Amino acid sequence: MRVIFMGTPEFAVPALVALVEAGHEVLAVYSQPPRAGGRRGNELTPSPVHKEAQVRGIEVRHPVSLKGADEQTAFAALDADIAVVAAYGLILPQAVLDAPRLGCLNIHASILPRWRGAAPIQRAILAGDPTTGITIMQMEAGLDTGPMLATLRTVIDAKNAGELTAELADKGAQLLIGTLRDLAVHRAVRQPEDGVTYARKIDKAEAQIDFTQEAEQVERHVRAFMPAPGAFFVLDGERYKVLAAQVIDAAGEPGVTLDEALTIACGDGALRITRIQRAGKPAMDSADLLRGRPIAAGTRLG
Repeated sequence: MRVIFMGTPEFAVPALVALVEAGHEVLAVYSQPPRAGGRRGNELTPSPVHKEAQVRGIEVRHPVSLKGADEQTAFAALDADIAVVAAYGLILPQAVLDAPRLGCLNIHASILPRWRGAAPIQRAILAGDPTTGITIMQMEAGLDTGPMLATLRTVIDAKNAGELTAELADKGAQLLIGTLRDLAVHRAVRQPEDGVTYARKIDKAEAQIDFTQEAEQVERHVRAFMPAPGAFFVLDGERYKVLAAQVIDAAGEPGVTLDEALTIACGDGALRITRIQRAGKPAMDSADLLRGRPIAAGTRLG
């Protein structure tokens, strides 16, 4: 098929690669504009999808909006059979949705209608969902409300958001290729009206750990925000990012360390931090941190 691909983060890269390797003609890639980054914070860094497209010699477009008539005309002029969208970052106006001959498909990282919206992977972990998955959806004007063409489930287990994102990216790419191959026989199914939840965008302020919650919830909090923005606590005015932790059968005053191994009492149970990162320092095992920066039992964490 003649395909327009629209995506930005690492999650979308496997789908772009799969389209090319399956023999589809990717006419152009739409991605978010390069952002300031680098060590000095002023170097423009293209998105992961942008970089992959450049390597493969595919034209990259990064409009700040698709609402203008000129952008919509340029999109339609590609004369695509279909557009594939994966975590692109812009709302598609109706004129864009209608331009490809077969419309626009979205690779969404949940089993819809649960966790429509921007952060389905993190919200599924935070909620303690046992499973999640991928939905290939025909796009329409509503937020992730379109009819479903295919789904694939996976178990969350003890995976963090980074691990689950990588797994779902690969599974989504595979499911996309199969869906396109069998598109003529796929029957789009309307989403159920029951079970709708919304995965609102992650706010960095959410990342601070609340030790008054149950230990199991705090452990999910750590996994949901790993690797970004990173769950953290504050001690003596310094931020410590928690990268991994385990639930411990112990009790005490929430937010107070129970031993010298960085076991912290929660509202119910306790959490032992196993991997940690100080601000501006490399990640390390907690035991290595504590050798150079002991944290005594009875210490209250902010």
